[in-house]
This record gives sequence, structure tokens and C-alpha cells, in this order.
Amino acid sequence: MKKYILYFLLLFFSTTKCLALELTTYSKSAILLEPTTNTIIYELNKDERLAPASMTKLMTMLLIMEAIDENRIELTDKVLVSKNASSMGGSQVFLEENSEIEVEQLLKGIAIASGNDAAVAMAEYIAGSTSEFVNMMNNKVKELGLSNTNFVNVHGLDEENHYSSAYDMVQIAKELLKYPKILEYTSLYEDYLVKPDGSKTWLVNTNKLVRFYDGVDGLKTGYTSNAKYCLTATGLKNNIRFLTVVMGVDTSEHRSADTTNMLNYGFTNYRLNSIVHKNDEITKFNVLKGKKNNISVSVKKDVTDLVKQNEKKDYTYNIVENELVAPIVKGDVVGSLEVIDNTGKVVSIVDLVSNESVEKHSFWSLFVYFYKNIVNGYL
Repeated sequence: MKKYILYFLLLFFSTTKCLALELTTYSKSAILLEPTTNTIIYELNKDERLAPASMTKLMTMLLIMEAIDENRIELTDKVLVSKNASSMGGSQVFLEENSEIEVEQLLKGIAIASGNDAAVAMAEYIAGSTSEFVNMMNNKVKELGLSNTNFVNVHGLDEENHYSSAYDMVQIAKELLKYPKILEYTSLYEDYLVKPDGSKTWLVNTNKLVRFYDGVDGLKTGYTSNAKYCLTATGLKNNIRFLTVVMGVDTSEHRSADTTNMLNYGFTNYRLNSIVHKNDEITKFNVLKGKKNNISVSVKKDVTDLVKQNEKKDYTYNIVENELVAPIVKGDVVGSLEVIDNTGKVVSIVDLVSNESVEKHSFWSLFVYFYKNIVNGYL
């Protein structure tokens, strides 16, 4: 009997391993993630520290997009290209020293053609130096709670102590997708970088899946002799988006093959249940000492649930109402919504926000309020 049990266990674990290999045959490390629920569908050595090569530029682009969003820089700003930037080796968009290039052109150079020179020029423009920009990158790593990433440069060329992991890379990519404009650049298979004299540099996307896989619209490839071939990819089909990372692959073809297998698996087997929409009114909350007695509230973001294609689910809700005292500003967090599926699992806990502002009663408005209620017999 023991002999048969042992045989069964060996067969089970052997089969499980084979199933895993069907998704990633060539990658040293990999991950497949649905970003809105942050659900890991597949993983392989996801926390192993490896050289990320030009996937480093995901963090570079994230800091650029943050700077644009916070109005610290604009897409039309002119960036003076330093000698340091123009002399960068590896993949480049051939920037000339002392030329002035618009931020948007440099961003395209990074997103499409993985230009090391463009990455350095933008780092110097935002932070004053690449070393200070690297500090910003590592501070963002800490802010995101990532434990297997340390950056030494802004472009990803091999250096000692420059590493990341598949899990950390997919989380950086998820953060970058909060700025959907980046997809306007990463989704382009080819474009031109326009220089001040009117000349153009042809940019061809290093991520071939943008052209050959329907729905793929980013994000970033990487290659060095140490890192081998890497890719953080994303695709959107049928209202569901997936993120994948592969690291340490032997060829670019195998890099695309493993990524394709993971994306195919995700799109074939999963869908998103839309539970609550961002602008849907959930309920009304009472407000103390305000010119209005109550406010309309909605969820801060869409609430979704990742389910198998043929899976059926129902949901219930628990509403937590904060004690609210005026003044209230539209968009203030005023409570939370707990979403529970029919198995009892908490699917999501999301902030509830006020849909309107409520001013605090002044002495005179309180007097009028009480007077009207007395006259009308309410008090």
C-alpha cells in the first residue's frame, strides 16, 4: 500500500511541475498578475533577485509620469542634453550634446526604443543628476513596499548591486499603469523622435508583441549579457488586463513565447466581475453641524472580482460609516465598503467618499435653521 501511495505522490508532483512548465518553459523567473485585484495567477521564482536590464526604465518612466502629473514638468518642456547623456552606450536614440529635446520626445525614446541616453537626459532634468534620480527610484521602491529591488542606475546596464524580481517588477508596472497616457507611447510599434533641427530618428519598439499579439500595449523589454532577455508586458482584451514578467530567458523568441503562453492562459481562463462602479451612489451618510443633514457617498474606485470564465458569484456588502462633522469636502473619505462573496470571502475593502461638499453651520445659519424648524413644528 505504501508503495502505491508513494507512486501516487510522485505522479501528482510530477504532473504539477509539468503543468507549470506549460506556462513558462524558458524563463528563470516569471509572474502573471491581474492588476485591479492584484491577483497572482501564476508564478515562478517570483522573488528571486535578478538583473532587470532595461526593465529598470519602468521605474524611470514612473517617476517621469509622476512629475508630469504633479505639474513639476510638462511634455512640452525643452531638455538640454548633457555630455553624460549623449555619451551613453547600449540602446540609444542618438541624442546630441547641447541639443534641446522636448520631454515628450524623450519619453517616446525611452518607452519605444529603450533609449539609455533619453533616460539619462530625463533623470538629469528631473533630479539634477542621475545619482539623485536613483535615490528617488529607491525611495519609490520603499514607498511601494518592495523588498527585492535595488537600483544603481536609471537605464539598466549591468552594475553590481543592481537587481529586481519578477514580483517587484510587476508591482512597479502596476503603479505605472495608474498613468494610462504611458500606453500611448508603449503601444506604438514604430514612431519618430523629432529633433530641434527637424531631423528624425526612427524608433522601433523592442517589444515585438505590441505588433504581433492582439491587445498587447506595453510595457518594457530588457537585455544584457548578464540579465539575458527580459520582458514586462501588458495586454487588454474583453475588459480585462493582465501583466506578465519574464526574466533570464535565453532568446528574444523564447521571451515572447513564455509571455504569450501566460497571456493566453489569462485571457482564456479568467474574466472580471464588475461589482460596484466608481460613480455609483451607495447610500447616504448623516452629517453633524452642517448646512446639509446628509451626503451622497460612492466608492473611491471600481470594485471588481477575478473569477474563472464559467464561475458564478453573488455578493453582499457591509457598510462602515464614519462619524461625520462638517465641513466635508467632496472626495473626502467618509467610510468603507466591505464586499463579500457567497463563500464568505472578503473580496475587497474600498473607501467610500463624499459626492458633495457640506459647509459648517455658522452662528447665523444655525439660528435660521432652528427658527425654521420651530416655526414648522419640527422642534
